[in-house]
Amino acid sequence: MAKRDYYDVLGVAKSADAAAIKSAYRKLAIKYHPDKNPDDKEAEDKFKEAAEAYEILSNPEKRQRYDQFGHSGNSASGFGGGGMNMDDIFSQFGDIFGGGSPFESFFGGGSRSGGGRRVQRGSNLRIKVKLTLEEIAKGVEKKVKVNKQVHCHTCSGTGAKDKSAYHTCNTCGGSGSVRRVTNTILGQMQTTSTCPTCNGEGVEITSKCTTCKGEGLERGEETISINIPAGVSEGMQLSMSGKGNAAPRGGVPGDLIILVEEVQHETLKRDGINVIYDLYINFADAALGTSVEIPTIDGKAKIKIDPGTQGGKILRLKGKGVPEVNSYHKGDQLVYVNVWTPKAVSPEERSLLEKLKDSANFKPQPGKSEKSFFERIKEYFE
Repeated sequence: MAKRDYYDVLGVAKSADAAAIKSAYRKLAIKYHPDKNPDDKEAEDKFKEAAEAYEILSNPEKRQRYDQFGHSGNSASGFGGGGMNMDDIFSQFGDIFGGGSPFESFFGGGSRSGGGRRVQRGSNLRIKVKLTLEEIAKGVEKKVKVNKQVHCHTCSGTGAKDKSAYHTCNTCGGSGSVRRVTNTILGQMQTTSTCPTCNGEGVEITSKCTTCKGEGLERGEETISINIPAGVSEGMQLSMSGKGNAAPRGGVPGDLIILVEEVQHETLKRDGINVIYDLYINFADAALGTSVEIPTIDGKAKIKIDPGTQGGKILRLKGKGVPEVNSYHKGDQLVYVNVWTPKAVSPEERSLLEKLKDSANFKPQPGKSEKSFFERIKEYFE
């Protein structure tokens, strides 16, 4: 089933600012919250849909990619923007409700896991990946080694010295929140707040791990396989959910942000989805015609130069360019023909040229000359 437009999901205009987007999401989150709509699959789906829309539109970089490429801009080949779980969603509430989610009062905790436990989130990581023009044109799988925070090998991320030093919080019973009943003139009022003993984590550590000092984290290295779609461009950022720094004690890991860098090709230049090649031929080949071999993204290709070809002519190799991201459409390779004029000639060559320059065919013919280089470019793109 096709995804709905994120702006339609939140009910805001495409020109909406950050405050309007946050306000719209807040209303939907409260309306469709699972605790308010128990066993309602439709409400749960709308809750997740709204969270996914907010995740993209609240992030300036992700929003820019979405506005430019649509859903494919953030979800291509498993990158970002989809498949959020409840831990991801509840981890947003500290931002949405200013660190004090209304769900703490009404539903038993905002940022939670299971029964209301507070879930910490790992930080995002940014790396650069260099790609050749051939890799960009065809898409590529890159395996990179990332130095990041991982779960402590000694305590497996619990932060405790041993199993006996890590147990369910006695105050909240592992829920991460405590409920209080207050008598008011309107009757008994029940409120829920973060457990003061475990700070909402639902567990207590009586003796910290000596390796990580109770953090549950240490520096490590992970080899990550990145499937980069064809057609990406210089400066584009892709994100892999959950591949960033690990979070303490079973929290939600951050994302891995991949910045694309293009390695300049030796002979080809990229212009959007088109590829440009400057071909240099001598005067004789331009006059008599010839066949030449030129480089393309896919390898060598032979092209024909017609007799009488003028300098500045543009030849087009259809479909030999770069594809658009997540599209079957491909650009072309444009071959700019340049007629090479020698800077120095031998006496014998000079003699031949002296004879040729008086020939009628070698004299410019006003009114019969071909169009200028810029006129050809304009006609090609019109």
